[in-house]
Amino acid sequence: MHLTRHTDYALRLLMLLAVEPEALHTIEEVSRRYEISRNHMMKVAQTLAQNGFVESLRGRGGGLRLGQAPEEISLGAVVRACEDNFALVECFDPARNTCRIAPACGLKGPLEEALGAFLAVLDEYTLADLVKKPGSFGRIRRLIPA
Repeated sequence: MHLTRHTDYALRLLMLLAVEPEALHTIEEVSRRYEISRNHMMKVAQTLAQNGFVESLRGRGGGLRLGQAPEEISLGAVVRACEDNFALVECFDPARNTCRIAPACGLKGPLEEALGAFLAVLDEYTLADLVKKPGSFGRIRRLIPA
């Protein structure tokens, strides 16, 4: 399984918002701190806001903050919201499947099962699990310069 940069950046943004909940964070600030393109971060923030993970406050003094408690944000839900394609192999997408052996192939079943297991494991973890270890808050803050 491979996660896109979009999902990677989404998880990073959520972790920052979780370790610094007292502040509103602008897209410019987050993109600078992570050294990520502003355009990428804007798309990520939009996806997260559309799915209720992030609240976006407009206007002067606005910014981003978590839309839910860290304990309520499932990693599996974030990945599902951010990934646009779970087609591990060509035959997962009937519209584009040109595989000659698809009707007789036994690969699709195990791969579907593996994808389900991957997402099920992520469903067991929340954003809080990523940042709750002793010292995580401070370490993450030090690694992302203000």
